[in-house]
Amino acid sequence: MKKVFELEFYGKKLVVETGEIAKQADGAVFTRFDDTVVLSTACCSDEPKEGDFFPLTVTYEEKLYAIGKIPGGFLRREGRPGEHATLTARLIDRPIRPMFSDGFRNEVQIINTVMSVDLDATPEMTAMFGSSLALSISDIPFDGPIAGVYVGRVDGKLIINPTVEQKEHSDLNLAVAGTKDAINMVEAGANELSEDEMLDAIMFGHEAIKKLCEFQIEIAKEIGKAKRTVKLYEPDEAIKNDIYSRIYDRMVKAISIFDKLERQNAIDALKNEILDDYDNREYKKENDHKLMMLMVNDILEKMIADEVRRLITEEKIRPDGRKVDEIRPLSAAVDLLPRVHGSAMFTRGQTQVIATCTLGTKNDVQILENLTPEDNKRWMHHYNFPPFAVGEIGRTGTPGRREIGHGALGERALSYVIPSEEEFPYTIRCVAEVVESNGSSSQASICASCMALMAAGVPIKNIVSGIAMGLITSGPLDGKHPYTILTDIQGLEDHFGDMDFKVAGTKNGITALQMDIKIKGVTREILHDALLQANGARAKIREVMAQAISEPRAELSEYAPKFDSFYIDKDKIKDVIGSGGKVINDIIERCEGVKIDIEDDGHVTIYHTNKEAINKAHEIIESITREAEVGEVYEGVVTRVEDYGCFVHLFGDTEGLCHVSQLANERVDSAKNFVRVGEKFKVKVIGVDDHGKVKLSHKDFIGDNKENKEEPKKKGFFRKK
Repeated sequence: MKKVFELEFYGKKLVVETGEIAKQADGAVFTRFDDTVVLSTACCSDEPKEGDFFPLTVTYEEKLYAIGKIPGGFLRREGRPGEHATLTARLIDRPIRPMFSDGFRNEVQIINTVMSVDLDATPEMTAMFGSSLALSISDIPFDGPIAGVYVGRVDGKLIINPTVEQKEHSDLNLAVAGTKDAINMVEAGANELSEDEMLDAIMFGHEAIKKLCEFQIEIAKEIGKAKRTVKLYEPDEAIKNDIYSRIYDRMVKAISIFDKLERQNAIDALKNEILDDYDNREYKKENDHKLMMLMVNDILEKMIADEVRRLITEEKIRPDGRKVDEIRPLSAAVDLLPRVHGSAMFTRGQTQVIATCTLGTKNDVQILENLTPEDNKRWMHHYNFPPFAVGEIGRTGTPGRREIGHGALGERALSYVIPSEEEFPYTIRCVAEVVESNGSSSQASICASCMALMAAGVPIKNIVSGIAMGLITSGPLDGKHPYTILTDIQGLEDHFGDMDFKVAGTKNGITALQMDIKIKGVTREILHDALLQANGARAKIREVMAQAISEPRAELSEYAPKFDSFYIDKDKIKDVIGSGGKVINDIIERCEGVKIDIEDDGHVTIYHTNKEAINKAHEIIESITREAEVGEVYEGVVTRVEDYGCFVHLFGDTEGLCHVSQLANERVDSAKNFVRVGEKFKVKVIGVDDHGKVKLSHKDFIGDNKENKEEPKKKGFFRKK
C-alpha cells in the first residue's frame, strides 16, 4: 500500500513515497527533493558470507535522461560509473558502514538510481537520505538512521544545501553526515577557512542532519518492518585462548619493532606459526577447514588490533615509538625528472610519493558527462597506488574507488590555490605516484603535487600541506573513557584505529577535510582537538617543503608550452580561421605547429615551447585582424600602378588606393611617372568607405612632415618637370 510522507526542509519540499515501487526489495523508497527524484533500494542476503569483513556495496547510478541528455559514445547508453558517481557512492557508503554491528557478515547491496535532477536540489544527499531510509524501513539490522547535507558559506553566512548560484559564490563546499547524536563523515573543500570556522560549519550541518534523522525515525515507526535475526560472527573462545596463550607475549614485542617491513615480517612469522599448525590439522569437511582458517586469522588480527590500541591508549606508546603528536622524518626534493614540466618527491617516514605536473592547452580540458553543472575541468589531480608500494603483487591498470577518491581529495585541496584561467590559461594535470606506503599516502600526494606545481612555474597562491590524524578510543565517548588523537598515522594505526581524519591547507587556513570513522560518531571536542593538533603538524611540513622550493618559479620549463594571450574583434574571427580552417592551418604550419585557441568573445591564446614561433603567429593574426585607421601613417609597399593612382599594401590583406591627386602638392599627370611597383611608400589614411576601401594620401604625409619641420624623402624617379 502506497504511503507518502512530507517534510519542509530549508525552503525545499522533501517527499518520500513507499509501498508502490520496487516492492520486492527488502527496503525501497522513492524520494523527491523538489524536482530531484531518486529511487533507493536495499537488499540483504539470507546467509552470511564467508570472510573477515562486512560485504556492503553502495552504488549511485547516474541516468543522463535525468537532465535531458543522451549519452555520448557509440552505444549511446550509460557505461561504467564516472568519477562523480564513484565519489558519491563512497560518500554514501562511509557514514552507513559503521552503523552495522561488529560481526555482521550478510551481504548488503544499496542501489540509488537517479531518475530526475534539479541541480538546486542535491541528488547526492537525496540518495544518502534514501539509502538510510530504505535500510531503516526494511528488516535489515541497521543501527541508523543517518543523513547528510551540504553546507556552503556566502558572505560569511552558512547555508544548508546551497543552490548552484550560491555554490559559485561560496568559500566552503562541505559535505557532512551523521546520526541524530553525532557526526560520522566529513568531506570538505574550503578557501582557507580557519579551524573554528570549519568546526562551526560542521556543527551547523549537524543541526540540519538531526531533522532528517527524526523524519526517518517517524517514518520507520509507522511502516518499518521488524528486524530479522541475524547470526553475528564470533570466534570460538577456546581457540582464541589457545592462540593467546602461545604467542601473545611475543606478538607484543613484534608490534613494537620500529621498521615497518621488519615489524611486519616478525608479525607474519608469528601468524604463520599458528596458521600452519591449524592448517595441518585434520578436519571432517573441507569447509570446516576453510572456516577454521578464517577464524584463526581473525583472532590473530584482533590480537594485533587490541595490543596496538592498548599500547596507545594506556601507555601512550605507538608502534614505531613516536609521541602521539610526533611526525615521522620528513624530506622533500624537486626536479627529479628532467623532461617533465615539473616534478617533486615528498617522503614522510616510509611513505613516499613522486608527483609530476603537466601543462596543456585549453583543448586538453577533461570533458565531463555526469549529473552536475560542470561540463569540463582544466585542473586534474590523479593518484596511483601500485602494489609494489607495500611490497606486494597485485592488480594494476584502471584506478579503483580508493585511488579515485584519494585523487579527488588532492584535487580539492589544491584547487583553492590554482590560478584562474584568466591569470594562467593552461590545462593543469598533476599525477601522484605512490612508490612506498606506510599510511597517509593521500596527504603525501598533496604535498608532492604542490611542490610539482611550483616547480612547473604554476603561480599558486600558497603552499598546501596535508596530514592524517587518527583516533584510538578505549570505550564509549561518554567522558569517562579516555581517547587518544594521533598525528601522522601509519598503516597499523589506520587499519586498527577508529578514525582517519585528513586535513590539508595553507598557512592561512584549511582547503580540504576528509573524515572516515569506524565507530558510530565523534564529538565536537574530538574534532576541535584533532583540527588544532593538525594545524601544528601542517606548519612543520610546510617548512620542509619550503626548503626544497619556497615559491613558484618565474619561468616555465623549456619543455612546457609558453603562451601569448590577446583579444581580436569578434567579427574578425572568421578571417583568422578562413574557409574550412585554411587560414589558421596555414598559420600553424608556418609557425612550427603552434596551438591556437580562439574563443567566441575574440580571446586568442597561442601555445608553443618556442616563444619566437608564438610571436610570429601573433604578428600574422594581428596583421589579419588589423584595420586601417583614419589619420594613421603607414610605410607600405606599392603593389600596382595605374595612371589614376597607385595601390599600396599596408599590412596583412589590407591595401589602399592613393589617387593621383594625393601623390604630391603639385600636379602629377600619371602615377606611373611618380612611383613604381615594389617601392616603399609612406602614406596617410584619409578615409575608409562603407565597403572597407581605404583611401590614402602621400600629399598629406608630406604636409604633416613640413609642419614638423622634417624633410620628406623625395619621390618621382622620372617625374616630368
